[in-house]
Amino acid sequence: MDARFNMFDNEIAAKFAKRFVSASLVIHESPLPKATQELVNIRASQINGCGFCIDMHTKDAAAAGETPVRLNLVAAWREATVFTEAERAALALAEEGTRLADAHHGVSDETWAQVRKHFDDDQIAALVSLVALINAANRMNVIVRNPAGSYEPGMFAAMTS
Repeated sequence: MDARFNMFDNEIAAKFAKRFVSASLVIHESPLPKATQELVNIRASQINGCGFCIDMHTKDAAAAGETPVRLNLVAAWREATVFTEAERAALALAEEGTRLADAHHGVSDETWAQVRKHFDDDQIAALVSLVALINAANRMNVIVRNPAGSYEPGMFAAMTS
């Protein structure tokens, strides 16, 4: 499978990608736990059907020490016992924030209360930004049909300099 359009070979897309990666660094350097960041990235990407981002974030999470059991259970997190209450709140926010068109009121008060219970203001800012950013990345990759499977952890590190 080949992408419809190579976002890395186009000058405008490459400039945007560099800024996009810079924005992601703000989240990466935030106090939001790295494991939570990857779980949110994976869950939103599963919902959006973005194979490229699922490939990238599961590999990055595994490289950072995430267990296969937890990675395999992200799609069924409600029925799994391997996630903390804070992670469950973040996953609920990721789902509701990703499925905005499916719910008239967006993120529920119940989910928001759980997020407030487990995260401080800086972590919440990073979490909300993360949900927005991963959804944007998913949409770009799905639109151009960027194929999954070839990602290697760290391969985009040069884009941050």
